[in-house]
Amino acid sequence: MSLQAQNKTTFSAEALAKLSLSEDTLGILGYAVVNDSLSENRFAACHAMIPALVRALKTLHSFQYKFERLKNVSIQYPQDSSFRIFTWQLYVDKEEYRQYGAIQMNTPDLKLYPLVDRSQNMTNIEQEVLTADKWYGAVYYNIKETDAKSGKYYLLFGFDGYQFFNKRKVIDVLTFGKDGKPVFGAPVFVTQEKDKPTLTKNRLFLEYSAASSVRLNYDEALGMIVYDHLIPMEGQYNEGTVMVPDGSYQAYKLEKGVWKYLPMVLHEIMNEAPRPNPVLDQRERNILGKKSGGGE
Repeated sequence: MSLQAQNKTTFSAEALAKLSLSEDTLGILGYAVVNDSLSENRFAACHAMIPALVRALKTLHSFQYKFERLKNVSIQYPQDSSFRIFTWQLYVDKEEYRQYGAIQMNTPDLKLYPLVDRSQNMTNIEQEVLTADKWYGAVYYNIKETDAKSGKYYLLFGFDGYQFFNKRKVIDVLTFGKDGKPVFGAPVFVTQEKDKPTLTKNRLFLEYSAASSVRLNYDEALGMIVYDHLIPMEGQYNEGTVMVPDGSYQAYKLEKGVWKYLPMVLHEIMNEAPRPNPVLDQRERNILGKKSGGGE
């Protein structure tokens, strides 16, 4: 299939050649960011990716170019295709990952918002309202568009490599202000339990053992956000107490524009929490924290 056929916009031969070459360059750099054994090479490749991506996106109608060969960068689109988000992660050392990203709006000329990861400085992660230059960094693997009386918003499902022994998943909430700039975090997650005050969160956040596989995603069949219920357990590698799934699931269901908490949706509690994989060098894993070739 030709590149023209893959995209709604018919690019000039010159533009297609430029974008294709840029895609190859970004692919090489992205591979080095994830796989190079030397930290200085990973840093250099990551820093080179940023201007290389901006140069590519300056091509007229670049939003229509899908970058389908770019495997180490996650590119997610909402249902309305009003924007797309590029995200990737840099392995710094066993105790630190950094996320990088940008939001490109669906406009003929480039309208781009760089995302600056400030998660290392955040203490109240579930309640903060953030901007593009103070972003909770994550590699996004899904977007769920949601309508509410106050306007449309987008749920961003993301993975944070975080540390060697502990990983994180997050659902952030993206809106766009009157100035068109992105805002992260909104009070759309509501927990109402009997005889307890209502608790509202601006984002959902899970931290769990790297030895575990944890689910956090929108389930189309159930029509709900479904995620693993986590319990504390002593780690296998003298890392102290870690959180692992117990085989049961919790959920949030959309009601009148907000997501209401459901304590249990599936009851399959196991006698021992699953630990499917040992903790390996995270550089062997893809941008979602899985080994190459593994599923989400």
